[in-house]
Amino acid sequence: MNKDQVQGSAKQVAGKVQQKAGEMVNSKEQQVKGVARQIDGNVQKSYGNAKEALKDR
Repeated sequence: MNKDQVQGSAKQVAGKVQQKAGEMVNSKEQQVKGVARQIDGNVQKSYGNAKEALKDR
């Protein structure tokens, strides 16, 4: 597991928490920021997965 995979996963979790917090306080802005952070984390994690796949060749 490389740092991009770890950081990407952490961003996904943080985004989910931010999204749920936004739902609890009825803040569309926080919900959208949370979803955006989740997407950013998913992209970073996918990049890390690709790096690992290439390293294993």
